[in-house]
Amino acid sequence: MEIQKLKSIMDTSKSTVFLGGAGVSTESGIPDFRSAAGLYSKENEMGYPPEYLLSHSFFANETEKFFDYYRKNLIYPNAKPNKAHIALAELEKRGKLDAVITQNIDGLHALAGSKNVIEIHGSIYRNYCMSCNKTYGLEKVTLSEGVPRCDSCGGLVRPDVVLYEEGLNMKLLDSAINYIKNAETLIVGGTSLNVYPVAGLLEYFRGKNLVIINKTITSYDNRADLVFRDSIGDVLSGVL
Repeated sequence: MEIQKLKSIMDTSKSTVFLGGAGVSTESGIPDFRSAAGLYSKENEMGYPPEYLLSHSFFANETEKFFDYYRKNLIYPNAKPNKAHIALAELEKRGKLDAVITQNIDGLHALAGSKNVIEIHGSIYRNYCMSCNKTYGLEKVTLSEGVPRCDSCGGLVRPDVVLYEEGLNMKLLDSAINYIKNAETLIVGGTSLNVYPVAGLLEYFRGKNLVIINKTITSYDNRADLVFRDSIGDVLSGVL
């Protein structure tokens, strides 16, 4: 049985890292981006492509409209960690997982109890004033009307998330690369591996075991030692 093979790999691996995408959180009721039911297939009243609505240009030029779209489509404050998040946190607690590298901004890995989480696209739970750098939690955005403003200086408060046209945090990216370079086992879950630079992270993997858990085909399936087309939560729960 494939899950038993994965369990055996994780029981003997000296270093295991998980790299996850939007598919990790779909079981928590958060839509992914590119599937038939994903965010990018939804109609929006503004008539722009979602990539533009989540771009630095739109944020800078149409700030109030950006926040309207962002609140409606990127924030799911009632979402709870699912079986995948919980299993990853437990694997870390047992010393079987070194790090979670996630493209998601929903904060669910931390809510599940994972300690070493590299959020390479940021988090909806972190927000900051662009003028004085004062930091705020999620409520600053969700409880504000229109454009959120700093209580101290009146500056614009923005989410600490990476928008289209913006570069990744190089310190976080370097940390992710370092973990992947040194991993004996890399588990990739819930990502199509079509979006760069994150998809390119797999090129740094030099370990023994590449495991892919995704409901659709990825470009790395032929390089993987194990491929699962099942629920990420079911697969990861099965190795506990």
